[in-house]
Amino acid sequence: VQLQASGGGLVQSGGSLRLSCAAPGNIFSTAVMGWYRQAPGKQRELVAFISASGIIKYADSVKGRFTISKDNGKNTVYLQMNSLKPGDTAVYFCYAYRELYYWGQGTLVTVSS
Repeated sequence: VQLQASGGGLVQSGGSLRLSCAAPGNIFSTAVMGWYRQAPGKQRELVAFISASGIIKYADSVKGRFTISKDNGKNTVYLQMNSLKPGDTAVYFCYAYRELYYWGQGTLVTVSS
């Protein structure tokens, strides 16, 4: 099972992007869903997640700038990224966790200065 991610691209510093990630309904309804990112030469970093019950957590580096949300009718989770910085440049991977991990294809976000 692979999640379907989209929404990356090139944006200037201070700009915004929204990432989307769709999952099969039987997974989406009970899984924790979220996003990791990995920049060149850096370790993978958990960006944000949202549980099936709506509990949300963000990495300190994105608090106040990124917002994770989900649309239960569309089985889709979103990551709204505002006030983007060059340091946010990375490949972003969405995931669903329910007993095991399911992954989407990575989507590249590039923030130019």
